[in-house]
Amino acid sequence: MENLNQNTQDKPDEKVNRKLFNRFLIIFLFIILVALSFWSGYKKGRGEGNNFQDKSVPLSQANAINKYPAGKNDVDFSLYWRVWDLLKEKYVDKNSLDAQKLMYNSIQGMLKATGDPYSDFFDPEQSNDFSQDLLGSFEGIGAELGVKDKILTVIAPLDGSPAQKAGLLAGDKIIKIGDKISSDLGIDEAVNQIRGKKGTEVKLTILRNGENDTREITIVRNVIVVKSVKLEFKPDDIAYLKISKFGDTTSNEFNDAVKQIISKGAKDIILDLRNNPGGYLNASVEIASKMIPKGQLVVSEEDNAGKKDSLYTTGGDKLSSIPTVVLINEGSASAAEILAGALRDDQKITLIGKKSFGKGSVQELIKLPQSSSVKITVAKWMTPNGDYIMEKGINPDIEVDLTSDDYNNNRDPQLDKAIEVIKEKINQ
Repeated sequence: MENLNQNTQDKPDEKVNRKLFNRFLIIFLFIILVALSFWSGYKKGRGEGNNFQDKSVPLSQANAINKYPAGKNDVDFSLYWRVWDLLKEKYVDKNSLDAQKLMYNSIQGMLKATGDPYSDFFDPEQSNDFSQDLLGSFEGIGAELGVKDKILTVIAPLDGSPAQKAGLLAGDKIIKIGDKISSDLGIDEAVNQIRGKKGTEVKLTILRNGENDTREITIVRNVIVVKSVKLEFKPDDIAYLKISKFGDTTSNEFNDAVKQIISKGAKDIILDLRNNPGGYLNASVEIASKMIPKGQLVVSEEDNAGKKDSLYTTGGDKLSSIPTVVLINEGSASAAEILAGALRDDQKITLIGKKSFGKGSVQELIKLPQSSSVKITVAKWMTPNGDYIMEKGINPDIEVDLTSDDYNNNRDPQLDKAIEVIKEKINQ
């Protein structure tokens, strides 16, 4: 019994060790709690929480968080917040200001300062509109816009759209939107000014290529529903295949067209990429894979570190054995230029029409809190032969004009030339 009692008691050294252990445990737990508090505050400051609500906040009642830099190496935003506070304090009509809108526009201004017209911020409403555009249904005039030589320019009016019916042409430079000077607006801000509810009007002041005087065009907005692939069969078993954009449904629509081309035994294909403003890169690669044998280079991208990423055809080629020519013009941009460049470089396919728009950059759309998003230019791209086309475009092998007089009288000399060339290929 005596030995048992001695074994169940703490020896003097064990008491000291246990006290030290308890002390270290308390310190360790304290450090963990501090670290967790810091991390929680950091995530909240980064806007990664899920409790942020998009709401209208009067500037006079708004409390800005995370205003001050946390360390000596942080960028000092005190000037920005000084102006914010002065606006909050002194602006004559401060109760009419919405702090949320001021914040959104501040972000848009930051991206505009990059000088890149294709990097932009979308608030929740704009983000939804952008998604609807790619789905193929929206309200507006039905024209794709871009920036060329620092001027807001019509890339392409969509087929059957109010813009096309009002006479807007690819290459038209938009000088004013209503009473607003377009050069004062970013491209997405300009799109928002032009877009509007069905039945309402927008007045555009444009300068047309080859003309010295501006003209005004009034367009009545409507619901725009665009099917991106159109297939017709011309005489002599020529399949006329027009792709108007590269959106969510384009690949499936193209696959349906391919089945019809094969089932009807088409002998030749005219691929019309005129007035195609582009869209999803992956849709362009998927379509190229149906027209070019597997494993061929479609496009190469180069990021800000000079790293190159190459995209190749993935298989499923059905059309590479059928003689093809491609139509392009000033309204062919982005993904349309990628496809045209790949067909020219890989398949030696003849390009007919006018020089393409020249949008040789790639944007990444990143979802943000509050249902907002940001579109950032992340790379520039090259054709399989290594040609950068930004601001340069792709030159056609055979240049053919389509004048305003041709357009007004339903003539299409570019398509006529394509039919002529494809027949010559048959007879060779």
